[in-house]
Amino acid sequence: MELRVLQYFLAVAREQSISAAAASLHLSQPTLSTQMKALEEELGKPLLIRGVKGSRKIALTEEGMILRKRAEEILTLVRRTESEITRADEAVVGDVYIGSGETDIVRFFARAAKSIRMRCPDIRFHISSGNAEYVLESLDRGLIDFGLVFGGFDARKYDALPLPVRDVWGVLMRRDAPLAEKEAVCAEDLWDKPLVISHQRSDDPLLRRWLRREVNRLNIVATYNLVFNASLLVEEGLGYALCLDGLINTRGGSLCFRPCLPRLEAPAWVVWKRYPAFSKAASAFLERLREILDPSAAAPAAPKGDM
Repeated sequence: MELRVLQYFLAVAREQSISAAAASLHLSQPTLSTQMKALEEELGKPLLIRGVKGSRKIALTEEGMILRKRAEEILTLVRRTESEITRADEAVVGDVYIGSGETDIVRFFARAAKSIRMRCPDIRFHISSGNAEYVLESLDRGLIDFGLVFGGFDARKYDALPLPVRDVWGVLMRRDAPLAEKEAVCAEDLWDKPLVISHQRSDDPLLRRWLRREVNRLNIVATYNLVFNASLLVEEGLGYALCLDGLINTRGGSLCFRPCLPRLEAPAWVVWKRYPAFSKAASAFLERLREILDPSAAAPAAPKGDM
């Protein structure tokens, strides 16, 4: 499978048309059609659904959607590799890729990035947002250099730098909700309430111990990926959202946040793959981040186990 053919396939997926993709690639339509048929024969699977609903549009089969995702990742890695190699003998330039959830802790990244750019203005930073599953999957595939995670992680796969702050768990709710009258929320308060929880946290051992209930015994009405969407569900009265503090601005709005009682904190870590092949830019970022975080401060031992 050639990179050139993957680029052709992505053009067809993007344009939803062989003729439009051929025009964008400066190829003839028969040539591109032949390339796509050869790709399907090579993989032994149909990738394109031609003539969708009687039109000339093209859709992707299930196998085609898998190939599109993988092709985008492959070509992204190729571009990154080419850029890092061609710049290897230059000054510290390049790109740093970071994956993170929604948290005010990202300010640490911003401080390190600003400091580095004062000395190396050609370094660029790319922060992609997603939940813990997304961050670790992106790390494993080499799509990002660093990830921000909370709680536990597999210390056999990742090196880590602890952050000197902890995010606080609690409940996001409407100001007119019955529990809003309390200063903090106990587990028993939630046992009979409709809950909105992060889907990758449904089996979090820390949260489960605090709740003292198995997830299947709770009234979970919805799960979320990013907390902004959960806040909209809460605002519309669907339920109470378990989340970290500071992610949604509740000042003067219709929502409020109440911490868990007893207090439930989530330790934060910057993680990266063991034995990484860091670019100069990524190495400089990590070095500056270590300096900002004060390595003399006491750090907890790295946790083991899944997030």
